[in-house]
Amino acid sequence: MSRRPCVTVPAFHGAAAVLGGAALGWTGWHGVEDPGIALAFGVLIAVGEFARWGSVRDREVRPAGPGGPPPALEGPPGREPSPLGAAAALGYALLGGSAGRPTTHGVLQVVAVVLAGVLAGSVPNIARGCGRVLDHVVRRVLTVAFAAVCFQPLYATGVLTGLVGKGPYYALYLLLLLLLTALCDAVLAALMLRARTGYPFGPLLRDELRALAGIRSAVCATGAVMSLGVAVAGLWAVPLFSVPLLLTQLSFRRYEAVRTTYRQTIASLSRATEIAGYTPRGHARRVASLSTAVGRELGLSGPELTVLEYAALMHDIGQLSLVDPVPEGATALLSVAEQRRIASLGGAVVRQTGVPAAVAVVVECQADPYRDQPLPARIVRTVNAYDDLTGDSAGDALTALERLRLGTAHDYQPEVVESLARVLARGEHGPPAPGRA
Repeated sequence: MSRRPCVTVPAFHGAAAVLGGAALGWTGWHGVEDPGIALAFGVLIAVGEFARWGSVRDREVRPAGPGGPPPALEGPPGREPSPLGAAAALGYALLGGSAGRPTTHGVLQVVAVVLAGVLAGSVPNIARGCGRVLDHVVRRVLTVAFAAVCFQPLYATGVLTGLVGKGPYYALYLLLLLLLTALCDAVLAALMLRARTGYPFGPLLRDELRALAGIRSAVCATGAVMSLGVAVAGLWAVPLFSVPLLLTQLSFRRYEAVRTTYRQTIASLSRATEIAGYTPRGHARRVASLSTAVGRELGLSGPELTVLEYAALMHDIGQLSLVDPVPEGATALLSVAEQRRIASLGGAVVRQTGVPAAVAVVVECQADPYRDQPLPARIVRTVNAYDDLTGDSAGDALTALERLRLGTAHDYQPEVVESLARVLARGEHGPPAPGRA
């Protein structure tokens, strides 16, 4: 089955291109209103975008190539990669005054300044060939345009101050508008990922909404406070409210580095069976990649996917206890008693690595009937069997799927098998064969 064209992403890109082009053209023709304020916010946006340099792997979409694994997402889901840039962009969109005097910039100038700042700060990422920079720019332009459209015309005409005044109701309106903008961005991000990967929209949206309680809430609050602070104190409020968020961003970069190192350590441990000759080269990586894709197809998200990935990477670690390696590492062809012994020993090893206990549970129950297993264990068992059955030739995929379907009475959950079939169909050829890992 061929991959269906992703029409949603080009539509979003086209809308952002038209809007950005119109904004730059209008601003260039009519000139920049309040150029000092525009420059200050533009520079801050660029600094925020530049600060994300080297950390854009979050939610990176790695499309399937010929013979490659299905598309996957990397990094912590839903994290705002440039909180300082996002807060500055929202602050400028919601800015109605500076040091007690009203500002005169409108929606199109907001879009133009934000677009220029994002592009200027993204130059290092563009130079590195990061494929998702364009998606990031599109999301930033469309969400900021939404916020500006909901605020600037109402404020400029006096309708907003006439309805809510300048007191707490005004601040409440800003917070409500920022919440709607964050929801808009979450839906937009989930739709674009859905179009690129084919994964269910619901789990992707849940990942995005979960981030609203984390860094995105800080982004929204900082954007609102920044616009209110500039309205009272002028541009001196910009660095004052930017430093804490910049420090937060730098701290998150360190956390991301630690998390990446931890994941690489687990991946290296999973290769012990390959180095010792117990499993084919690339087996653990293929099972982890395909299991994660099937997990998303079945609606898993967030921490559940992390458990699933770690368990898939380490599911064969118990084979190190065998005196003689299993031919091609194909544990699916062993007796049930031997499978259970390997799974039990593997779980004991996993418990010593410091990973969440749920990972060890998934590894330990690999040989149990699927009705007695949690969903992550059912996924890992099915995908592991598929990789074992395909052997040295990816051309055996249909035969392997048929054998899995014949085992759905006891060994493999039918829904997991069918989800695996759909993921393989979207990936065109499924995971690479062991000889080509």
